[in-house]
Amino acid sequence: MQTYCFMSGLPRTGSTLLSAILHQNPDIHTEGNSAVCQIMWDLQESCRNAAFEQLSATGRSDTADALVASVPSVYYRNVNASHIVDKCRSWTLPENMDMIRRHISPDPRVVVLTRPIDEVVASFVRLRQRNGWTGDLEAGLLDEGSEPIMRSLAGVESAKESGSGEFLFIEYADLVDSTRDVLDAIYRFCGWDPFLHDLDNVKDPHFENDHVYGLAGMHDVRPTISRST
Repeated sequence: MQTYCFMSGLPRTGSTLLSAILHQNPDIHTEGNSAVCQIMWDLQESCRNAAFEQLSATGRSDTADALVASVPSVYYRNVNASHIVDKCRSWTLPENMDMIRRHISPDPRVVVLTRPIDEVVASFVRLRQRNGWTGDLEAGLLDEGSEPIMRSLAGVESAKESGSGEFLFIEYADLVDSTRDVLDAIYRFCGWDPFLHDLDNVKDPHFENDHVYGLAGMHDVRPTISRST
């Protein structure tokens, strides 16, 4: 039986680095940004709206929850690891946390990565510069409700306000400066058996095509741990 933990929070906070480190443990599966949350949400909404009439007419309304709940196991059907860390910046939003509790686990564990917003913006500006962007390099980054920063920030703030033990907050500075302490905290939080990670030979086995985002290099991971610019 596989268990699920979740990774969320702000962009440019080391989530790809953390995923690569955790993946060294053969009992843990991590990868790039997951589509599980979006697929579950879309399927849930379809069952409530577009497909509601057909489900009702055929007497299959009771299958809606089972269909939504099946998404994680289907998505990770080829994964043999005991523990899966599903990464999505939207998990911390209240409606998505409700979806986890209803369809995946009544007691979620979400690792939330944070970093001062000015550092996040500055990191995106440098990334855009390296990709040849011109004009206002901060354009759109702080627009209300926008991706990738502001919607994620709303989720982080909601998680902090909840005061729930469902969340473990990890600062970017702590991740890069006190990596082993952070790993120990995550292992305790998620209830995993201890594992000695190699922090001098970090590799990301899951390629993410950053050209899709127009930001090549956004998810690059260096073999040794240092602050990202």
